Amino acid sequence: MELNTLTAISPIDGRYRHQVQHLDDYFSEYALIRYRVLVEVEYFHFLAKNRIFILPAPARKHLQGVLEHFGQEDALWIKQKEKTTNHDVKAVEYFLKAKLDELPAGTKEIQEWIHFGLTSQDINNTAIPLLWKHAVEFEYLPGLLNLKRQLQVLARDWKDVSMLARTHGQPASPTRLGKEIMVFIERLENQVELFIQVPFSSKFGGATGNFNAHHVAFPKKDWVKLANNFVEGTLGLQRQQYTTQIEHYDNLAAHFHAMERINTILIDFCRDIWTYVSMDYFSQKTKAGEVGSSAMPHKVNPIDFENAEGNLGVANALFGHFAAKLPISRLQRDLTDSTVLRNIGVPFAHTILALKSIEKGLGKLVLNRPRLDKDLENNWAVVAEAIQTVLRRENYPQPYEALKELTRGKASIDKQSIHQFVDKLKISQALKKELKKITPHNYTGITLG
Repeated sequence: MELNTLTAISPIDGRYRHQVQHLDDYFSEYALIRYRVLVEVEYFHFLAKNRIFILPAPARKHLQGVLEHFGQEDALWIKQKEKTTNHDVKAVEYFLKAKLDELPAGTKEIQEWIHFGLTSQDINNTAIPLLWKHAVEFEYLPGLLNLKRQLQVLARDWKDVSMLARTHGQPASPTRLGKEIMVFIERLENQVELFIQVPFSSKFGGATGNFNAHHVAFPKKDWVKLANNFVEGTLGLQRQQYTTQIEHYDNLAAHFHAMERINTILIDFCRDIWTYVSMDYFSQKTKAGEVGSSAMPHKVNPIDFENAEGNLGVANALFGHFAAKLPISRLQRDLTDSTVLRNIGVPFAHTILALKSIEKGLGKLVLNRPRLDKDLENNWAVVAEAIQTVLRRENYPQPYEALKELTRGKASIDKQSIHQFVDKLKISQALKKELKKITPHNYTGITLG
């Protein structure tokens, strides 16, 4: 069958293609080839700028044009060449040499400066960190920021909405809905702060990391300094100083672990919102023509939060494997990292899908304030903590035990029974009045934020 959104094996390229197709700018085979070409051309220009060889202006301008106008036809040329070379990066080298052949005579002598002194991993281990950096900066972090802003708006709108808390699934001291949203905002902020502290690392140092070929050709050049300047100054990455043939991947693994933690927080959030929907704390906006069940016409399911939870789980399974596998390579290098790196866009895409689903789900929520108030009114036992604490302040004997006897495991505790209990206490009328002012609706602690 012809490959399209109906025949694709992966839902990323099939069912969900319309939501994540922009990610092919970073994670497709085409994108990887384009980033390899970028690194090769920039390195070629860097060598010339540092007087390793003389680059005629027409050749420099021509290659810059090749880079700026690189398209799918160019990538297809490289893929066709790879069938002969059986080596993807070597095919990129031949592509650029062929482009130099398009110029008038006089470029043959500069062609061998393409890929000079390098191994394929000097290209892969700069191209992949660079595309990863761009995807994170242009897609992932903005996506998280948009979600955070949406949550902040809801936290502000629901700042004063009293809500029965549940610890161990049981009624507990009341809280405020806005503050419960702020819990997740703070957790996300903390993990994003850790995430952005991890540098985007790369490897650039020849076949086994020692600049063997560079040094033997130009022993008086400070290749470590030059490589640092190229990787950090030109590409905007952090060069690892002591490497084998490949990057350590420790920092990339740290990125994966950080994203895994952020996804875990979002799974927790999705499950909480799902539960609130099941408790009727929220209803959901309906859309004409949509159905919630093929058999039950009344259904409006929290499918966006379920979709997000599923996608986050898939992403975390892959992030976890990548983080555990990539930092391990036999001796100076084996090839197991290659196929793994080609898949880093998969968990990234599942994560982006989840962020979109959460945003969509949040946009459907309608607060059912009467249901929250009813739950509070049906659980007057939760003010027992407040009453016994005030009585402790007044040195009343064994207040906890007295309230425990009244409330623990009882299903019929209401306002009347609480007030009757207060009336029987041997305390002043002023203190009784103070205690009777406490309700499940106002016993919500400090207003935070």
